[in-house]
Amino acid sequence: MRDAIPLKAAEQGRLASWAVPDRAGDAGRRHPEPPPAFRTEFQRDRDRIVHSTAFRRLVYKTQVFVNHEGDLYRTRLTHSLEVAQIARTVAAALGLNVSLVEAISLAHDLGHTPFGHAGQHALNRCMRPFGGFEHNVQSLRVVDLLEEKYADFPGLNLAFATREGILKRCPPRLARDLGELGQRFLAGTQPSLEAQLANVADELAYNNHDVDDGLRAGLLDVEALREVALFRDHYDGVRQQWQSLSGRRVIHETVRRMIGELVNDLIEASARRILETAPASVEAVRQMEKALIGFSPPVARRHMALKRYLRRHLYRHHRVHRMATKARATVSRLFELFIDDPRLLPPDPWQRFQASQGQDHQARVVADYIAGMTDRFAIAEHARLTDPATMN
Repeated sequence: MRDAIPLKAAEQGRLASWAVPDRAGDAGRRHPEPPPAFRTEFQRDRDRIVHSTAFRRLVYKTQVFVNHEGDLYRTRLTHSLEVAQIARTVAAALGLNVSLVEAISLAHDLGHTPFGHAGQHALNRCMRPFGGFEHNVQSLRVVDLLEEKYADFPGLNLAFATREGILKRCPPRLARDLGELGQRFLAGTQPSLEAQLANVADELAYNNHDVDDGLRAGLLDVEALREVALFRDHYDGVRQQWQSLSGRRVIHETVRRMIGELVNDLIEASARRILETAPASVEAVRQMEKALIGFSPPVARRHMALKRYLRRHLYRHHRVHRMATKARATVSRLFELFIDDPRLLPPDPWQRFQASQGQDHQARVVADYIAGMTDRFAIAEHARLTDPATMN
């Protein structure tokens, strides 16, 4: 099938006409900077993300399992690395800007709260009177404002195309305040193919590594998982080929093959759509009403069946639910404590809280502080503020 994809630009290692060109990197920087001497604009963005404080914190932020539950489960950091690896492979095959798609993939979860989606839902509920909380918008806020690394500007001063990819979802009420960056959410148009790819790679990665983690934790059962065709086909194939293979190696080989099927189909189906529409530039891509990056319909159905199974049997498992309930209570209580008595905030958030005007901004300062916490820091901070035996 590979020979049927005439993407000459990709085969020759060049950017295709539909890719974001490296020379466009500086066009959308909020603060003008000289071009990098020995890197492309998007390599610089990637490097800034990797060196950011928010990126380091991802190692102690929940994917599905809270960090202290085990050393081998995925965290937001390992998830982001897996997304970047998958996205790089697809980007290279399609003639896209590999450094850009890597930067987007590594940054897409920088605004995630502690405790995964449970923490996000709790913080959003607390913030409803003050504009709500959405982790994609928070990721943009991190790279635009909250990172403190450079003397000349706040944030990381990333290129427009990188920021566009980070903001993969945005409610219209918030999009109106984001200027050009939010326009596509109001007009119903598309982001770059690199942004589309990072979005699909995100789902592809977490569906498959959640199978691995769920089985490792004993929350999923192999025989029950065979209800899902994507898993069953590859699991049975591995068993038939290696009848004496040990359990963990069978699972690893199965998940590897599942990812392989999805990645190969993603490349081939996306290539067909790209060649059918033949966008002459990234701006032509952005004016389209439908995304070009995605699976073929049959494989999309297989992928969706796995996603539905995980939703029912892993994300709603009673052990995950119990931990999520405690996580929501922890985040909600921290928010209440800081809003009721902002003197409990550490010096830097406290100073910004004091200097701010209006309750909405004060609540946003508290949300920034909580969203930046790791799982273990949130647990420790909650204990420090609520347990009389914890004095520090």
